[in-house]
Amino acid sequence: MNQEELLYAPTHEWVHVGEDGIATIGITDFAVEQLTDLVYMELPDVGATVTAGEEFGEVESVKAVSPLYSPISGEVIEVNSGLPDELEVLGTDAFGAGWIAKIKMDGGAPESLLNHTTYKTQIAGEG
Repeated sequence: MNQEELLYAPTHEWVHVGEDGIATIGITDFAVEQLTDLVYMELPDVGATVTAGEEFGEVESVKAVSPLYSPISGEVIEVNSGLPDELEVLGTDAFGAGWIAKIKMDGGAPESLLNHTTYKTQIAGEG
């Protein structure tokens, strides 16, 4: 995915909003680098309803357990079920094969999501 076309949550999740109202969600390469050595990921359940800004899963590294926050609201229609067994994909292709879930959106994307430039500015201050 073209990172410049994505929207970003301040908590380091990315979202690609499709023209069909389906959003693909993942975590950024910055988040993966900060966590280091991922060992476990809990995905949301297909059919679950998620709310923007609320937890919908978690990722665990040797350093910490971190919640995953949904950047948008809607119904989970698909998850990347192979991802928990291949967490190294997040380190090599966080914005492609490392997607986490696809969500049928309820309404549009929240205005609190950041564009690429604003997100890059945020992580420059954190790195």
